[in-house]
Amino acid sequence: RAAMAQDMCSLKAQLEEKEKEIAALRSKLAQLEKSHTSALELHDQVTPLTPVKTKLSLSNEDIMRYSRQLLLPELGVQGQLNLSKTSVLIVGCGGLGCPLAQYLAAAGIGRLGLLDYDEVELSNLHRQVLHGEENQGQAKALSAACAVRRLNSTVECIPYHLQLSSENALQLIQQYPQPTSVTQTNNVPTRYLVNDACVLSGKPLVSASALRMEGQLVVYNYHGGPCYRCLYPTPPPPETVINCSDGGVLGVVPGIMGCFQALEILKIASGQGSSCGQQLVIFDAQSARFRSIKLRSKQAGCAVCGENPSVTKLVDYESFCGSTATDKCRKLNLLSRDQRITVQDYKAIIDNAEPHVLLDVRPLVEVDICHLPFSLNIPLSSLEERKLEHVRLLQDRISQLKEQLAGDCRPPVYVICKLGNDSQKAVQVLEKMSGSEMDSITVKDICGGLMAWAKRIDPTFPQY
Repeated sequence: RAAMAQDMCSLKAQLEEKEKEIAALRSKLAQLEKSHTSALELHDQVTPLTPVKTKLSLSNEDIMRYSRQLLLPELGVQGQLNLSKTSVLIVGCGGLGCPLAQYLAAAGIGRLGLLDYDEVELSNLHRQVLHGEENQGQAKALSAACAVRRLNSTVECIPYHLQLSSENALQLIQQYPQPTSVTQTNNVPTRYLVNDACVLSGKPLVSASALRMEGQLVVYNYHGGPCYRCLYPTPPPPETVINCSDGGVLGVVPGIMGCFQALEILKIASGQGSSCGQQLVIFDAQSARFRSIKLRSKQAGCAVCGENPSVTKLVDYESFCGSTATDKCRKLNLLSRDQRITVQDYKAIIDNAEPHVLLDVRPLVEVDICHLPFSLNIPLSSLEERKLEHVRLLQDRISQLKEQLAGDCRPPVYVICKLGNDSQKAVQVLEKMSGSEMDSITVKDICGGLMAWAKRIDPTFPQY
């Protein structure tokens, strides 16, 4: 027993020593990571850049690092040298920009400009793979640059924590000389802004998008091919634009499209050239298939790249598109103030036990995530199609509550969704039904929807 006790004491002492060593190593690692991060300067404005250093030959380390791609006849030593002197500006360090930056850095691109005005959030992490839980609240551009530097310290990374605008886009893009490719974000004003800046600067634009289970890729303004405006001369109505916050996306889909962007950029930069200059590549994740659609050629009447362009300088793209240049959830204003109530007003209605119908117009998949227990779910699409069974469902709920009111009064209907956009559309649909299917009812939208409820009324309510 004495020998066993002595062994136990010895083992405990050894364990304590190891724990001290681990703590010291962790402290040293934290200091190294801190100094590594501080070596990256986060730019909040456009600053002049020096030319990328030109390599005349590959070092032994380069040959070892890139040996597997050097063996490709399509690339070889000259292709690798071409990559090393290439500058690429990536607009958006999100679901597309993260895998794009990762693979360009791994392949040995000389300089990466990483631009994003946003900060890392928990909801980003399922698809924006350069960021981690520890990066929440950090500028995406800096987080991405740090991850890229850990992967390949020979690549020059320049993080820009700023909003691309008509005032800075040309100055920035012109600092990334040919061959340069720029990836786009999902918001429409920025698409037109980046396209016009690339055309005016003579740069090709490698553009991709991803939504739900589908992705698309096009290389614009390349070897006489069309630009974005050639295909889309006028922007779509703001209410028809869906982003990942509204429609959702499976994280691997932007990952695939970001890798596809990296492939086309590497082909262009190495001298092979891209085959996507006049075709739209569509990826259907559900069926795991790619298909290509041939695009119309460059348009002589295009406003920016045509024979007599009317756009010779960058304009106000938010005014042109009628929407804000953000990837965040959009906020529509379709109703007057007296057609809407706040979540605080609605909470008072509940507290006073006033008879009413709460109509949740989100799709069932969202209702399964979270819902208020006393709500009636009828998706907006069903209301717009005036599906008889759903209209009757709402009529029955109104009739049940009517008994609690005096005289011939009808209980009001309050409409809710995630953010207060679809609920406004639903109010407009229901008001058109008044006097026919719905008779005369009072219908109002709840501003900000369930996410406003979670932020201002019930912090325990799930946010998504």
